[in-house]
Amino acid sequence: MRRAWGAAALALAFAGATADAQMLGERKFLTLDGARQMGAAAAAEAKRNGWDVAIAIVDKAGELVYFERFDKAAPASTENAIGKARTAARYERPTRILEDDIAGGRAAILGLPGMVGVEGGLEIRASGEIVGGIGVSGTSPQDTAVAKAGLSALR
Repeated sequence: MRRAWGAAALALAFAGATADAQMLGERKFLTLDGARQMGAAAAAEAKRNGWDVAIAIVDKAGELVYFERFDKAAPASTENAIGKARTAARYERPTRILEDDIAGGRAAILGLPGMVGVEGGLEIRASGEIVGGIGVSGTSPQDTAVAKAGLSALR
């Protein structure tokens, strides 16, 4: 009798594990090494052009994975870079699109939580899935060029 109960309990345990496995998905994520490689590529682009910037890379949730601020970058660049990276990751689009929307009269966008609608933030995708964001703060048109250089390290 004990064997029968033991077998039944074991079967239920495996049935529960199977149900859990069916309810959970797999996702890609940004590794620290990946973020470091992106940061190095972005920093190299900024140095090559003599641009003083801050570079932030966040995961899909917007949590900081990598950060670097050049010696002569403005102190405000720190929060701006992180905000741009978070915005790109969480809203799943380049911050330039949001900036253009604001300039086009969609002022309501300014009320979105945690949104930084200034050019220089790009979402990071792996196999079409958002895995994070990169944000650069210095001078907006240059910021996007530096962020793109960082993204190129993933390809």
